[in-house]
Amino acid sequence: MGYLFSPARDWKALEAAIERLYGAEALPAQRERYQGLLRGLEEIFGPVERAAVFSAPGRTEIGGNHTDHQHGKVLAGSVNLDVIAAAAPNGERVIRIQSEGFPMDVVELDDLSVREEERNTSAAIVRGIAAWFAQRGCQIEGFNAYTTSSVLKGSGLSSSAAFEVLLGNIINELFYGGQCDPVQIAQIGQYAENVYFGKPSGLLDQMAASVGNMVTVDFADNAAPVVERVDFDFAHAGHALCIIDSGADHADLTDEYAAVTTELRAVCAHFGKSVLREVAEADFYAALPELRRTCGDRAVLRAIHIYEDNRRVERQVAALRRGDFDAFLQLVTASGLSSWRYLQNVVPAGYTRHQEVAVALALCEKLLSGRGACRVHGGGFAGTIQAFVPLDMLQPFRDEMERALGEGSCHVLSIRPVGGVRLA
Repeated sequence: MGYLFSPARDWKALEAAIERLYGAEALPAQRERYQGLLRGLEEIFGPVERAAVFSAPGRTEIGGNHTDHQHGKVLAGSVNLDVIAAAAPNGERVIRIQSEGFPMDVVELDDLSVREEERNTSAAIVRGIAAWFAQRGCQIEGFNAYTTSSVLKGSGLSSSAAFEVLLGNIINELFYGGQCDPVQIAQIGQYAENVYFGKPSGLLDQMAASVGNMVTVDFADNAAPVVERVDFDFAHAGHALCIIDSGADHADLTDEYAAVTTELRAVCAHFGKSVLREVAEADFYAALPELRRTCGDRAVLRAIHIYEDNRRVERQVAALRRGDFDAFLQLVTASGLSSWRYLQNVVPAGYTRHQEVAVALALCEKLLSGRGACRVHGGGFAGTIQAFVPLDMLQPFRDEMERALGEGSCHVLSIRPVGGVRLA
C-alpha cells in the first residue's frame, strides 16, 4: 500500500500540506477541519495507526453548457470548496466509506459487477470505480474512509464529481502506484457514473475537479481530451465569481438530464452519428424540416444550443486571454439565454409552481441592473446559477439574494489552482 502517515507522529507534515493547499489565512479553519476529519475516522472505525488524507474540489462550469457529452468544448475551473477524506486499511475485502451526514457505503471487493438496485446511489460510484481498477489488474485491498465536504450536495458545484475524483485518487495512490494521471482519474469517475450509477453524464465535471485551475477542454476525442490552462483573475477584473443556490434539488431529475442526451442522440442518428460533434452544422440545418418531424422541435433547439455554445467557448477563452472582460461577460449572458431558450434546462418540463432557477435568474438580472452577467449553472433544472458580480456592488447583491433565497445561498468563490490531491 505504500507509506501512510501516522496521525500521532506526522501531523506537522500534514499541516504544512494543508497550508500549501489553502493558504496561510485559511490555515486555522482548515486545521480544525482536518483534525475533525481524523477524529471522525477513529470515531466510526476505531483507532488507526496509519492513514492517508486526500482532497478533491468542486467545480464551476464557466462556458459550454451541456457541450461535453456531445464531444464539444468547455471552459471550467476547480473552486475553493472541496471534499476531503481520511482512509485507512482494514485488512478485509471490503470498502467502507462513511460520508458525514449520509449512510455508510459498503462494497465487497469480491463482487464488483453492476447492481441494478444500486442505481443512483453513492455505493454504485464506489463499486464502479473499484471495478475499473480491478479490471486493469489493480490489487485493491479493503479500506475504511471518512469524508466530509464543503461542496454542498445539489449545489451545482458537482459534489458527485468531487467524490468520484476523491475515491479515484484514494485507490490510485494506495493500490495502483499513482499510475493514473488527472485526466484518467476524471475518465474513471465518468465510467462509474455512466455504467454503474446510471447517469449519462459527460466528462466536464470530473475533468474540472481532477485537473484543477481554470481550463478549457476540447472533447473531440473523449479518450484523449485536449486540456489547456487559462490563467485569469476575476477579482483583478473587478468582479466576484458567485454561485447562487436556487433552493431546488437535483433529486428525481435524472430523467430530465437523460432527455437532453436522448434527444440529441436522435438528431445524430439521422446522420448515422453518435454525437453532435460529428455532424456538420450545415448538414444539420439542411435537414431541419425532416429533423423537426422525426425528432421534435425541442431536440432541434437543443442541438442549435450545442453548436452555438461550442463557438462561444472559443470566444470566451480568446476574450480572457486578451484581457477583454467585457466581451467575456457578454458571452456569459448569451450562453445563459441560449440555455434557457434553446437547451431549455432552466425549468423542468411541466413545472409551474416550482421554478426556482428561473426566479433566481430573474432576481439576479434585476440586482445586476445591466452590469456583470449571470446564467444557469451546470446541469440546470435545479441547483444553482452563476453570476459575475462587480466588486463594488457585491455586498448589497449578496444581502438581497440571501434575503430572497435564504441565508447562505450566495457563495463567493475563487478558482483553486489544484485538482484532486493526496496531502499525506
